[in-house]
Amino acid sequence: MAIMLRRQLNEAEKAIILQRFGRICFANGHVIPEDDVVHYDHIRAFVSGGQTELDNIAPMCEIHNKAKGSLPLEDFRIRLRLREFFSEAEALTLKHLLIHLKTKGDYGQPVIVHDNGQIVTIDSGNAHYEHTVYTCPTTGWKYFYTTLPVTLLNSDDDDDGEVGLQPRFLIEDKVFEMYRHFQNHPVLQPAIGRMRQNRILVFDGQHKIAGLLWNGRRDFECKIYLDPNARLLGNTNVAAHDKFSQTRFYASVMVKKLGAEFGDDFERYKNLEDGLPKSEMGFMRFLGREQNLTRADLNKRFRSYLFNSVLQHDDNNFSRFVATGNRGTDEKPITIDMLSKSLFACFLYREPVEDDIATGAYVREQEIENNVKLMNAVYDLALSSYNPKVGPNDGNQRRLRRLFGSKSMMAWSELVHSAVCGVLNLHDGDARTRPFYRELTEQQIAVVRSVIDRLVSSPIWARPQSDEVDRILAVNKSTVKNWLRNQGLHSGYLMGAPD
Repeated sequence: MAIMLRRQLNEAEKAIILQRFGRICFANGHVIPEDDVVHYDHIRAFVSGGQTELDNIAPMCEIHNKAKGSLPLEDFRIRLRLREFFSEAEALTLKHLLIHLKTKGDYGQPVIVHDNGQIVTIDSGNAHYEHTVYTCPTTGWKYFYTTLPVTLLNSDDDDDGEVGLQPRFLIEDKVFEMYRHFQNHPVLQPAIGRMRQNRILVFDGQHKIAGLLWNGRRDFECKIYLDPNARLLGNTNVAAHDKFSQTRFYASVMVKKLGAEFGDDFERYKNLEDGLPKSEMGFMRFLGREQNLTRADLNKRFRSYLFNSVLQHDDNNFSRFVATGNRGTDEKPITIDMLSKSLFACFLYREPVEDDIATGAYVREQEIENNVKLMNAVYDLALSSYNPKVGPNDGNQRRLRRLFGSKSMMAWSELVHSAVCGVLNLHDGDARTRPFYRELTEQQIAVVRSVIDRLVSSPIWARPQSDEVDRILAVNKSTVKNWLRNQGLHSGYLMGAPD
């Protein structure tokens, strides 16, 4: 018979729990030292139906008991396990989660598929499935609905040089929210996947599957396409998550996905043997005809390709501080959105050019390298010392947070642009619009670096905590820019004029 839990456990009840669990913290399994106080808490919260009896009580260390807050103990334990998983690396998908959880048997096992036009059969090593085949009235693609074990599923990631259809990475908070949601709610939509090389790959619904996995679910409802046009299906999935969704793609994920796809298509276009000169503008026209994309969609892919080329460059040190999501974090304060409105807006020409890529007039690669060198100058002279662990009272960290606030970056990037155009003697409109779309000598790069040095060395950023600078930097870009000029941080000063 279970012993009912009173407001305070007596020593006999504590002994029963310790005999059952040992001095092991239920949150993550670490040993509670003999000198530390053992705390006791509900495994399943009372408000969630957990019984107030010893069978529902477990020991905890003091630190985890306080950190748990109002979360039920089991949910807090999952929260800690999620943090452990997401600390392994960035850009994690369902595939990485399956490896982490080491589900029963293997994952993504190959299957044999037979389709007679009306019935599809799937044979794995130890199971046989039969399902009705449906046909999409718009595309003519065949698909079926099924419930499959996790051992037959994998994530539709990039693989063997082929761009996968998985549009984004797992987001820790979203996985945890879905884990809690599915404790008491049904799943309304199936996961969506496709057959590729005898494997079933999921590209929509990975967060749902992840949330259910943490709840112990091992079988998942799916809609599976048999032989779709991968590019059209990928474009449809991008539109579903971006254009037609209330929750937009995380910007850096969109950049990486669309940039990679655009890069593959660009290489294919450059290798066409049609006797015609090749250019970025020509490629945009080619891609628009081939894939029936709008100008807005083409521009998004083109800019993603440019951004991706800079950020994924092997020599780019700055990019390690660019957040995976569309919100900065303590460790990664810069977002793609911030870059697109600051450094990229001023130094990366984001329109396709007509220059023949086979001639010396085409200098996009040099422009990308120039942007990497500019960002590395910012990294070397400022961002490399960024350390969120030192606390808000650290003078250098306060200076860097001011420098790399969103409004601040947008304002000083424009001032730096004016100064760089000045030191490079770029005066006509076209040259100033494309300041880095050219070959720059090492001496010119050194001069650009000196502009950045004067920017980050300005005493404005080191003012005391109570100074008006923090209030000003929270206003709009124009106000910040005018204030910086009035404080002496103008293009003349950045070019080397005395204070």
